[in-house]
Amino acid sequence: MKSLAEGHQPVLAEQPAIGRPTIGLRERKKAKTRSSIRAHAMRLFRELGYAETTVEKIAEAAEVSPSTFFRYFPTKEDLVVTDDYDPLLIAAFRTQPAELSVTDALRASVRAVFSTMDEDMLARESQRFELLESLPELHAARFQEYRRSIELIAELIAERLGRDPEEFEVRAFAGALVGVMMSVIRYDDDRNVINEGLFGRVDEALAYLEAGLPLPARKDS
Repeated sequence: MKSLAEGHQPVLAEQPAIGRPTIGLRERKKAKTRSSIRAHAMRLFRELGYAETTVEKIAEAAEVSPSTFFRYFPTKEDLVVTDDYDPLLIAAFRTQPAELSVTDALRASVRAVFSTMDEDMLARESQRFELLESLPELHAARFQEYRRSIELIAELIAERLGRDPEEFEVRAFAGALVGVMMSVIRYDDDRNVINEGLFGRVDEALAYLEAGLPLPARKDS
């Protein structure tokens, strides 16, 4: 069976590495502390379960105080809900050639971000997605994260096209972009595994959107 998006996927040039601005010692320490807190939290979630893992246990494992924990993550939910890759996606999107459509620029940006992720990062993201999907107590927070993603993409679209992010067309298009990506992740058999295959399906879904979402009625053979 041919893919719905087959024939609509432009060949994108190999993406350059995302620029990494030089940061100071203080910023590097903050990033290291944040990463350590999240890594210990994810380990404890696996070992003890999400509900049984308290902020105090996470702070103790990461060798920080609870007050330090809350400077990086306002709540335990934020450890799971917050996506740390948004700054990379924003940076990559802003470097895409002007001749690319918004959708193709986003496709190239997603691919560029994926190329920076090693096996450990992919494993942590897989666990994060699994928690988001499986824990009812995170569903409300996940919905808010979807809304935040739409806001972010609307701002990027508006910036690229010289439009207002509050315009109806801009917000509707941003919602469509987020929707097709989330639908592929949610309904795939291996939806909690973040790997090359998943990113390929996200790319295909975006190409399908670019093609106008054609959905003819199935013809009897």
